Amino acid sequence: MKKKLLFITLIALYGNSGAADFIDTARVVSSTPIYERVNEPRRECSVETVQSAPQERSIGGSLIGGIAGGLLGSQVGGGHGNTVATAAGAIAGAIVGDRVGNPAQSGSQQIQHCRDIDNYRDVLKGYRVTYRYNGKQTTTTMPYQPGATVKVGISLIQEQQQSYRDNQQYDQNVQDRGYRSDN
Repeated sequence: MKKKLLFITLIALYGNSGAADFIDTARVVSSTPIYERVNEPRRECSVETVQSAPQERSIGGSLIGGIAGGLLGSQVGGGHGNTVATAAGAIAGAIVGDRVGNPAQSGSQQIQHCRDIDNYRDVLKGYRVTYRYNGKQTTTTMPYQPGATVKVGISLIQEQQQSYRDNQQYDQNVQDRGYRSDN
């Protein structure tokens, strides 16, 4: 009763500014954490070494290289030396042509494989707080855990002003009809 009398006195002295006119405490009945499940996917990569399959060798490079080498070798020397030079040019040309037509291939190569993996975690978003004040139970959401009590703001609802405005409207209606209200 004393709190209500103090409250009414404060309202009468200071009026209602739109903010809480009086601060009081209320007993917390329950406080439950509110969690939100959040996915923060992560990328996981690994490198794998694979053996390359042998490919068919082409003889086109060897043939062309052998012919070109033989033609060049035949231009060197004369007689029996010419024959040896032609044969040596053909062999050398075939070897060079084979390497150009069939480049050396590595027996293995590395391949990277990547995949996204879901990574869920629970994030605390606040607390659902139920408190009791003046015989009424109220539930609200707060960004922190309140403890045993919470502060509540109390404001005056301006019913008296509305009643005063209604009376002024009544007086105006009475005057408009030709009646006087101050008789």
